Amino acid sequence: MTAVLGPTNTGKTHLAIERMCAHSSGIIGFPLRLLAREVYDRVVALKGPGQVALVTGEEKIVPPDARWFLCTAESMPDRDVAFMALDEAQLGADLERGHVFTDRLLHRRGRDETMILGSEALKPMIRALVPDAEIIARPRFSTLTYAGARKISRLPKRSAIVAFSAEEVYAVAEMLRRLRGGAAVVMGALSPRTRNAQVEMFQAGEVDYLVATDAIGMGLNMDVAHVAFAGLHKFDGRRRRRLTVAEMAQIAGRAGRHHRDGSFGALAEEGPDSFLPEEVLAIEEHRFPRLDHLYWREGDPDLSSIDALIASLERKPAPGVLRAAPLATDLQVLKRLADEPWVRDRVRRPAMVARLWAACGIPDFRKVGIDPHARFVSRVFGHLSEGLGHVPHQWFADEIARLDNMAGDVETLAGRLSAIRSWAYIAQRADWLADPRHWAERTREIEERLSDGLHASLTQRFVDKRTTALIRRIGADAGALPVTIGPEGEVLVEDHPIGRLEGFRFTVEAGARANDKRLLLAAAEKRLGTERSRRAETLIAAEHDAITLAEDRLVWDGHGVARLIAGPSLGRPVLRLERDLDCLAPLQREQVKARLDAWLTRSLDRQLPALVRLAGLAREAKASPAIRAVAAALEDAGGIAPRQPLRLMIDALSPDERRRLRGMGITIGTLDVFDPRLLKPGAATWRRTLMTLWGQTPDLARPGATILRRDEPGRGVASGYRPLGEQAVRIDLVERIARAAHDAREGRGPFTPDASLATSIGLEAATLDRLMGDLGFRKIRGGENEPARWIWRGRPPARPAPRVTASPGNAFAALADWGRTP
Repeated sequence: MTAVLGPTNTGKTHLAIERMCAHSSGIIGFPLRLLAREVYDRVVALKGPGQVALVTGEEKIVPPDARWFLCTAESMPDRDVAFMALDEAQLGADLERGHVFTDRLLHRRGRDETMILGSEALKPMIRALVPDAEIIARPRFSTLTYAGARKISRLPKRSAIVAFSAEEVYAVAEMLRRLRGGAAVVMGALSPRTRNAQVEMFQAGEVDYLVATDAIGMGLNMDVAHVAFAGLHKFDGRRRRRLTVAEMAQIAGRAGRHHRDGSFGALAEEGPDSFLPEEVLAIEEHRFPRLDHLYWREGDPDLSSIDALIASLERKPAPGVLRAAPLATDLQVLKRLADEPWVRDRVRRPAMVARLWAACGIPDFRKVGIDPHARFVSRVFGHLSEGLGHVPHQWFADEIARLDNMAGDVETLAGRLSAIRSWAYIAQRADWLADPRHWAERTREIEERLSDGLHASLTQRFVDKRTTALIRRIGADAGALPVTIGPEGEVLVEDHPIGRLEGFRFTVEAGARANDKRLLLAAAEKRLGTERSRRAETLIAAEHDAITLAEDRLVWDGHGVARLIAGPSLGRPVLRLERDLDCLAPLQREQVKARLDAWLTRSLDRQLPALVRLAGLAREAKASPAIRAVAAALEDAGGIAPRQPLRLMIDALSPDERRRLRGMGITIGTLDVFDPRLLKPGAATWRRTLMTLWGQTPDLARPGATILRRDEPGRGVASGYRPLGEQAVRIDLVERIARAAHDAREGRGPFTPDASLATSIGLEAATLDRLMGDLGFRKIRGGENEPARWIWRGRPPARPAPRVTASPGNAFAALADWGRTP
C-alpha cells in the first residue's frame, strides 16, 4: 500500500488517475458524487465510455465490460481489481461518515496496488493502522499566502467566496450580483449537471466570482486565484463550531493551480470570523495538528436478527486509535424502526434483516431531520417487506411526477432536486422495483430537467450579464459610456436601461439595483445634470395650468416638485421644495422656488380669495379689535363657521365693518358665517388641504350635493352642511330659506312660509320643521286641512364667550384685543 499525503494542490488525485489507468482494472472512492462524476468524465475521455463505470447512491453507469470504476466511498463495489484508491481518507475523522472511510482504509485492497490519498494529518493513523504502508509526501506545487480581509466589493477577479449554509451562499451571491455583475454557485447538494453548468460559467469567464460551500475543498478542480471565507463557523449536524485549521487549509488550498500561486483571506477584518495569526501561519506553512483517532463501525454487521444487527453496529473497537462512531442517521432510523412491532413481525429471517438495513441506508438528501426521514424509510420498508417486495409502481410514479415541475424559485427547485435524489437512490436498487431500469432512467431525466431549471434560475437570480459586460468594457472610466434619455424618462447606458428619470428623481431599475449605482450612476451623472437643468428651466417658464395641486403636493409634468406646509396661519401656507430638487444649482433652485411661490399666490387668490383677505385683515393694525377677531376666527375655521359662537363679536361690528366683510365675499348668515365660493368643489378641495396642514380634516361631500343623508360624508358645518335630523343642508341654501322665511313674515304675527324652495331642493317635512325651529320660529298647529303656520319667537340668546380654534399669533391676539373692548 502507498499513502500519498500532502496539502491541496499537490496533484494527488491526478496521480491516482494515472496509476489506475496504467492497470488493467481499478476502483477509486471519492467523498462526493460531484467529484466522482468529474473524474469519471476525465477517465471516459482516456478509456472510452464502454470500459468506465460511475457508481454513486443515485446514479449508476456500469457498462458490461467496465474495468475502471469511479465511485463515492459508500458505493465502492467489492470487486477484485488490480488497483484500489481512497481519496480524502482523513474523512475517517468525520462524525457522520468517518466510519465508512475507515472501513475502506482498513479492508479495501487492489491486487497489484492500493493507494490512500489524504492530508498530512492522516500520517499517524496510517502508521498505526497500516504499518507496512509506504508514505509519500507530496509538496504543494505553488505558494499559498494570506491576503488579509477584504470587503466583497474589493475582492480580486477569479475569487471563490466560501459560506457554510445555503442561505449564506445565496446572500453572498446576491451581493456579488449587485457589486460585480454576478457569481456562479456551487454546493454539494447540487446535481453534477447543475454544478458543471455553474462551474462552466466561471471557467469560461462569464462571471469572475464563485460562491460555494465547503464542498469545493474536496478536490473539485477550478481555476480559482483567491479564496475568501464569508465565515469561519459552521453547523456540523450537531452544533455550530469554528472550523479546524485543517478544514480551513483544505478549503483555502483551492486557490492557485499547479505552479500558479494562490491567496486566501476573510471578509471580516475583526471578530469571530477573522483569522487568528497562528491559523494563518499554520495554513501558509501547511502545518496542522495530526489526527489521533478515526471513527469505526463494524463494516460487516451480523444480520441474523435486528438485535444482533444493532449490537454489532454499536460494538466498540479494540483499544487504540479507533473510536466508536457516533450514532449516524442510518443507525438512528434502524433503532426507531426496531421499536415498531410490525417491523419485528416481518423481520424474522437474515435476508429480511439485510433488506431492512439496506432501507435504513437511504440518505436524508432532503435534510428534513430524523423523524420525517424515519417515517419515509418506514413506508419504503413496509412495501419492501410485503407481497413481491417491490415499491408500488403507482406510488413511485405519483411521487416523481409531483417533482417533475420546473416552476418556482431557486429554493423550490433545489428542494425538488434533493427530493428526486431519494427516488433515484431507490431506483438504483435492483430488487426494490419491478422495473428498476425504467425508473432509474425516469428519475435521471427528471433530475436533468430540474438541474437545467435550477441552473437557469441561479443564473437569472445571481448573474447580471449587462453589468458584467459594462464593467469589463470600461473598467473605472464610467464617463466613457454613452448615456441617452428616452421620451418617457428612461435612462439608457449603451442601450441598456439602467433606470428612469421621473421629474428630477432618478430611480434605478430593479435589474440594476444597489451597487449598480456606483458604476451606472457615475456613467449617467453628467447627462442627468444637463437634463435636470433643462427641466428646471421648463418649470420656471411653465404656464399656470401646467402645475396642479394633489393633496398637499404641487405636481408638474406628473411629478411632485414641492409640498405645502403650515405657515403663520391657515390662510398663509408656505412651500417647501422636494428633496429631488436639491440636485439643482442654488441659483436655479431659488428661481424654481420663486416660480412656485408665484403659482401658489395666484392659486390662492383664485380659489380662496376671501381666506387670503381674512388673513390680512386679522393682522391689520388699523382695524378694530372686533373685526380682527371675526376675521381671525373665520380664517382659522377655513372661511366657514357657525354664527352662534361668534355672535358677540359680530354684534360688536359697525355697519361699515359688516359691509367690508360682505365686500370680501363673506355672508353673515342667520345660522352661519361663510364664503359661498368655498362650497364649490375646487375651492373645497383647496380649503380641506389647508385645514389638514393645521390638523383639521373636514370630510368632502360629493360634488354638487345640496342635501346629504345621515350616512354620507361631509355632514357638518365645517364641511359646509348643516345637520338637521336625517338630512344635512348646504349652508348657502339654509341661508336662502332663512331669508325667504323672514321676507314672508309680517312682524311677529303668524304666517305660512312658501315651501317651494325647500321642496325644490329636496327637504323633507321633518327637516324643514327642524330648520324653521333653528331659525327662531315656532310652529302653530292649524286645522285638519289647513297648512302649518309659524310665528317669530326671536333669535336664540348669545353664548357668554366665543369658541374658536386659533393659530399662534392670529386669533389669540385678535381675541385678546377684542376682550379689552369696553
